[in-house]
Amino acid sequence: MSGLSKGIRKAEVALKWDPSPAGQPPTDLDIVAATYAVDDPHGPPAYVVHFDSRSPDGTIYLNRDSQDGRGFGWDEIMTLELDRLSERYARVVVGVVIQQGAGHRTFVNVLGPGLRIREGYTVLAEDDFGGVLGATAAAVAEFARDESGTWAFRPGLHGFDGDPETFTRVMGSVHRS
Repeated sequence: MSGLSKGIRKAEVALKWDPSPAGQPPTDLDIVAATYAVDDPHGPPAYVVHFDSRSPDGTIYLNRDSQDGRGFGWDEIMTLELDRLSERYARVVVGVVIQQGAGHRTFVNVLGPGLRIREGYTVLAEDDFGGVLGATAAAVAEFARDESGTWAFRPGLHGFDGDPETFTRVMGSVHRS
C-alpha cells in the first residue's frame, strides 16, 4: 500500500443461501460484527452488531436481514463505514452464525451458501463456506487499523463450533493473524 492510499473506507459484507426444502424448518444465518478497542485489540469486543442492533455511532449496520434465505440475490447485507469509526477502535471482526433454534446445524446443512465482501465495486473476497462445513459459525473477515489510521482488510474463513452467543464473545480470538 502506498503512502497515498486511503485504505478500506466503507465495506459491504453480503450473505446468501437457499431456503430449506419443503417441510423442513427454515435455515437462519446472521452476519455479526464485533469491534475491538485499541488498548485491548484481542480482548473482549467493545460491542457487537447483529440482526436487531447497530453500532452506537451508526457506522456498522445491517441493511437487509433474512430469517429463511428467501431474499432476492443477497439475503443479508451489512455495511461497515470504517472511515467514520472512532479512533478508539483498532479492529472489526465480521462473522456468520447459524441460528440453532431448529437443532444443531452446521454449514454442511446450509443449501447454496455464499459470501461476498467488497468495497464499492471491488470484490475483496468470496467464499462458499466449503472450508468450514462442520462449523456452526465462522469468522469471515478482519479489518484492522494500522499506525497511520488506515484500515486494511485481512481475509480468511475460520470455523467455530458452538452456540451463537459464545461465538460473538470469542470471534475475535478464533484466529489471530
